[in-house]
Amino acid sequence: MNLTTQEIGARQETGARQETGTVLRGARLEYRPHGDCWVSPVAGPHIGARHSAVDAVRIPAGRQWAPPGAAAAEQIAVVLAGAGVGTVGYEIGRMRAASALYSPLGSTYSLSAGDREMTVYIWSAVPSEGGTARAVRPGAGPARFRSLWNGETWLTPPVANVLFRPGAGHAGLCLRCGIMLPGETLGVRPREQSEAVYFVFEGEGQVYLHDRWVDLGPGDGVFAPPGVRHGARNPHAGHLASRFVVFGGSVAETPSYLADGLPGL
Repeated sequence: MNLTTQEIGARQETGARQETGTVLRGARLEYRPHGDCWVSPVAGPHIGARHSAVDAVRIPAGRQWAPPGAAAAEQIAVVLAGAGVGTVGYEIGRMRAASALYSPLGSTYSLSAGDREMTVYIWSAVPSEGGTARAVRPGAGPARFRSLWNGETWLTPPVANVLFRPGAGHAGLCLRCGIMLPGETLGVRPREQSEAVYFVFEGEGQVYLHDRWVDLGPGDGVFAPPGVRHGARNPHAGHLASRFVVFGGSVAETPSYLADGLPGL
């Protein structure tokens, strides 16, 4: 098979991303119509992700997002802006900025915007090839609705909490949130055999990726492939400095969620 120069360049770029990770800029997302909503792929095969995908979805006021085929994967949705209602199976919850929804393998979900547009980032994780996936019966496993401010699993300092660590199916999708006051750092994690995608929810700060600190703002994020070190910090100081909040998920063949008991991403 003969490849064009453009195809060769694309493969080389994807290979580099798999080794060092990718910075994801919210301002560069390209939304396309999908039914009544607008969707932009953020993370997936196009940047070297093998087990997980993240889509940004804009749901117009009064409209609903109910993706077909949702039952084939674990999915987690985090609201960045707007408000409305979410359903997972027969469970219903109010959704607003910082709300999160977990739809386990074998279940369906929907998100309906209220009187203004709702913007949501959605993680999907399918069982790895050869894995033994299992569906979660209604009412079993973790809660279906959480908030980034959930305090049940906080590790301090700084605040780092685990919202969902379902382990349903072989994919093992997990969602974490880190809340850093001025001068605080979530330590750079050792090399892990998992993919991770993290975004900024609030404030301006820095995320470590591979070998450098990157300045990020709300809606921006990073993709860290297996083996790529990552962390976050709030480098600002003074009475005008604000907190820096990041959230994100990881997918591992054999997930170990904060097994060392240390706050981090």
